[in-house]
Amino acid sequence: MTHEKFKLFSFSGKMKVLHLSWMAFFITFMVWFNFAPLLQAVKASLGLSTEEIKTLLILNVALTIPARVLIGMLTDKYGPRLVYSTLLAVCAIPCFMFALADNFVQAAIARFLLGFIGAGFVIGIRMVSEWFPHHELGTAEGIYGGWGNFGSAAAAFTLPTIAIVFGGEDGWRYAIGLTGVISLVFAFVYYNNVSNTPKGSTYFRPKNLGAMEVTSVPDFFLLLVMKLPMYAALALLAWKLSPAGIDMLTQTVVYLIYVSLAALYLLEVFKVWEVNKDIFTKPVPELHQYRFKQVAVLDILYFTNFGSELAVVSMLPLFFAETFSLDPVLAGLVAGAYAFMNLMSRPAGGWISDKFGRKSTLLFLTAGLAAGYWLMGMVDGQWPLWLAVVVAMACSFFVQSGEGAVFAVVPLIKRRLTGQIAGMTGAYGNVGAVTFLTVLSFVDYSTFFYVIAGTAMLGFVTLFFMDEPRGQIAEVREDGSVELIDVSHSKA
Repeated sequence: MTHEKFKLFSFSGKMKVLHLSWMAFFITFMVWFNFAPLLQAVKASLGLSTEEIKTLLILNVALTIPARVLIGMLTDKYGPRLVYSTLLAVCAIPCFMFALADNFVQAAIARFLLGFIGAGFVIGIRMVSEWFPHHELGTAEGIYGGWGNFGSAAAAFTLPTIAIVFGGEDGWRYAIGLTGVISLVFAFVYYNNVSNTPKGSTYFRPKNLGAMEVTSVPDFFLLLVMKLPMYAALALLAWKLSPAGIDMLTQTVVYLIYVSLAALYLLEVFKVWEVNKDIFTKPVPELHQYRFKQVAVLDILYFTNFGSELAVVSMLPLFFAETFSLDPVLAGLVAGAYAFMNLMSRPAGGWISDKFGRKSTLLFLTAGLAAGYWLMGMVDGQWPLWLAVVVAMACSFFVQSGEGAVFAVVPLIKRRLTGQIAGMTGAYGNVGAVTFLTVLSFVDYSTFFYVIAGTAMLGFVTLFFMDEPRGQIAEVREDGSVELIDVSHSKA
C-alpha cells in the first residue's frame, strides 16, 4: 500500500495504476457495447430480422454472469495484471469475428463469446484495492467504476460517426473492428505499465481456485443458496430463446440447457464442499474468519442498482419517446443523461462512503434509489418533460452512487478473495438486469419501475444485517507470518 497523496490528475505511482485500470475497463465496455449503436446498420447489412437482432442482444449478456465469477477466481490466483491483459487480447478475437460476420450464426457466436469481456470490471476492483488505503478506497474504486463504465456511452457517441467516416455498407465493420484493435493494443500497454502490488507488498492468493472459501458452517450453506439465482438467470435466458420466447432454440435444446445448468450447480456444490469441508470438523480461528453475509447483502444491493441501470438504459429511450411523443433522436439524448451521470455519481458514492461510513452511506443511497424509482413509476404524459428528466437524473445519481458505495465495501471483506467477491457481486448485477428486463416484457412501464423500487426496499432491509467494516483483516504471507490490513480508522 502506498502513502502518496491522492492527486487525481497525477500519472505516477498508484494514480498511474488507477488511470490505466479505468482505461482498461473503459475499453472492455466499449467493446462489449459496440453493437447497440450500430444495430440498424448490422441489421441491414446482414439481412437480419428484428427477432434475430433481439437474440444477439440477449447473447451479448448471457456469458457475462458465469464469466464474472470465473474471472474473479483467476484474478485472485494469477493477479490482475496478467488476467486483465489476457482478457483484452483474447476478446479482441470475437470482436474481429463479429466485424467479419457474414450471417446470423457467425454473428451470434461472436456476440455470445464477447459476453466474456463484460467480466473485465471485476479485475480492476482487486487491482485498485492493492494500491489504495482504506480511507481512499471508495473514491478510487468509484473513479475506476464510473469513468470505466462510460465506455458504453462513448461507444454510443462515437461509433456511428466512425462508421460514417469509413463509409459504405461496411462502415460498421470498420468501427467495430477498430474497437478490437484498441483492445489488443491496450493489452500490451497495460501489461508493461502496471504491477499487482506496490513494491514490497504481498499479493495474497486464495488457498484453492475451485470455489470460494468460507469460514463457518452456516456460511457454507448461505454460499450455496446465493449461487442459485445465477443459474436461474441463465435458465431464464434459455427460456427467452425457447419457442415460448423468441423461438431461436428448439424445446429439446432448451431442456438440455436446463439439465446442464442443474448438473453444473451440483458440480459447484461438490467444489464448494471440497474447498471448505474442513470447517465441518475444525473451526477456523476467529482472526482468520470473515462473514459471508457481508457478500450476500452486497449481492442483493448490486442486483438492484446495477441490474436496474442495465435494464433502464435499455428501455429509457423508448419510455421517453412513447410517454412524451418525442422523436427517437431527442428521446435518445434525453435518456442519455441517465448514463452520463456515471462520470460523477460512482466516484461520489465511493467518496461519501469513505467520509461518512460504509453502512450508513448504503442505507441513505438505497433509500434514495427506492424513492427515485417510485417517482419514475408516477411519470406520465401529463408531467412536464423537464421534471421527468430531473427525476430520471436524480434516480440515476442514487443508482450509480449506490454502485460506487457497494464496491467501496467489497475489498474490505477478505483481501485474498477480493476478485471472487467482486465477481459474484458483479454477476448479481447482470442477474438483476435479466430479471428486470424479463419483468418489463410482462408489465407496463409504471409497474416495472415500482418492481425495482420494491426490490430496493428489500435491499434496504437486508442492510441491517450487514456489519460496518472495522479494525483489520488478517492474511497469511507465504512464509507463514500474519499481516494485518486496516479496513477502518477504528481498531474496534
